Amino acid sequence: MLIDFDSIPETVISHMRGGEKEVRAHMYTDPLCKIMKGTLIPGASIGLHTHETNSEIIYILSGTGKILYDDGCEPLGPGSCHYCPKGHSHSLINDSQGDLEFFAVVPEHEKEEHHV
Repeated sequence: MLIDFDSIPETVISHMRGGEKEVRAHMYTDPLCKIMKGTLIPGASIGLHTHETNSEIIYILSGTGKILYDDGCEPLGPGSCHYCPKGHSHSLINDSQGDLEFFAVVPEHEKEEHHV
């Protein structure tokens, strides 16, 4: 299946997950996965959040920034790939003077069945 991000309307999300400024994104979603091509303008961020039921992969297309991951900080640049497994926390921050463009995938994990 081909996903043509240029044909998907851009969504602007202010203060995503409590972050600063806004995220501009073209998003494809279905019940199993969220796939996003996004841009953080200078000074923008996606707030610190925990992946309770899923994980996330973020690939940096252009620009620079950083990821706060659990208790650490990781610098990012073009070609950087960050993985946040289920149960961990992270925040994406553009602390540069230019746009930070990224590609993100959030696969939904199967729900655990509890047998009584």
